[in-house]
Amino acid sequence: MNVDLRPSTRRMIEGSQAANEARAFIEWLRTERYTDYTIDCHIRRLLLVMPRLWPGSSPPILQEAKLVAVFDRERLPRSRFFVFAGTRRVYTRYLRAQGRLVSEPRPPFEDLLGRYDQYLIEVRGLSVSARTHHRITLRALLARVMSSRRPLQKLSRDDLERFILERSQQVSRHSLQHEVAHLRAFLRYAHDECLVRERLDGLDTPRTYRGELPPRALPWPSVLQLLRSIDRTSRAGWRDLCILHLIAYYGLRPSEVIALRIDSIDWEREILHVYQSKTRSPLTLPLDARTLRLLRGYLQHGRADGTSASSMLFLRARCPYIPLERTAVSDIFRKRMREAGLPDCGKHVYRLRHTFAMRLLSRGVGMKAIGDVLGHHSFYGTSAYLRLDVAMLRGVALPVPCPIGGRHA
Repeated sequence: MNVDLRPSTRRMIEGSQAANEARAFIEWLRTERYTDYTIDCHIRRLLLVMPRLWPGSSPPILQEAKLVAVFDRERLPRSRFFVFAGTRRVYTRYLRAQGRLVSEPRPPFEDLLGRYDQYLIEVRGLSVSARTHHRITLRALLARVMSSRRPLQKLSRDDLERFILERSQQVSRHSLQHEVAHLRAFLRYAHDECLVRERLDGLDTPRTYRGELPPRALPWPSVLQLLRSIDRTSRAGWRDLCILHLIAYYGLRPSEVIALRIDSIDWEREILHVYQSKTRSPLTLPLDARTLRLLRGYLQHGRADGTSASSMLFLRARCPYIPLERTAVSDIFRKRMREAGLPDCGKHVYRLRHTFAMRLLSRGVGMKAIGDVLGHHSFYGTSAYLRLDVAMLRGVALPVPCPIGGRHA
């Protein structure tokens, strides 16, 4: 065991009935490239809850619900709850890799969702993201149907109307419009597969209008305040600053940012190579001197010592040092907005892309060029980013001429 553990941790292992389990867990953590300090912390927490997981020395097959219940007892102080929850998540991954974790029984409608997902792939050719949204809507509907202990065959229009009414209290009209479309598609499939007795896809959908929402762009002083408030004394601060800087100044999508590699930066020619995920086309962007300095600082101070083997540009700031997920970018944005004391901390990171588009428009850049940089297929996709700004309209208004004689009518 070539891990630098504290002497007290080694004594805990030797005095525990689950010493063999602890050593096996340490070896797994090493293969996952966790640091020695992180391994030490996880082992100490695990050994504290081991007696409540099982009394003997032989490692059993554990129920996921029991694992959660045992670790959740460590609640006070609040910081203790979070660190023990982190150990639980890591130990859950270990048990799943060993085939020793029994998950909760699948809901009875999961098989139906699996067949419908296959239909969306083979017949409709939907993307992973689109199928995920379909699955979320249908899981909520089917959970409601199953909770009433009624078979899907007896689903009625009244059930659907009540479900849509409930959802209307939880989501916006625009989101509800998409959910109704998901229901229509599923109900057509269910009727064709004889899962329901009658056609139920004739559902009313809320009306929405193009351009009805206010501009989503943030004031540029707020963006500057956000970027300046990020502390560069930590690795996470360097990483988060670079990510938000690239979105605010270059309009990249979160999926495009996390897909960047170290060799995406051409230091000699001062350009950035981006693969636009939506249009599936490459994009070359010139890099400003300030951006180059920021990226160099991140590579020097923002990446841990054990990350040199990874070719991805942005990684987790803590073990395991793996590439970020797309959803992590939204979490970073909300966290940094909250720390900066800005009122829009609950909004999505796409607000920075809207701000980038509005800045280009205010500087006289054409719609076609803006759409090409943002990676849009059509003019309509770009127009959603450029909603009317009242402040801009005030500059267009002409003064009202005075009538002859100098008196207003």
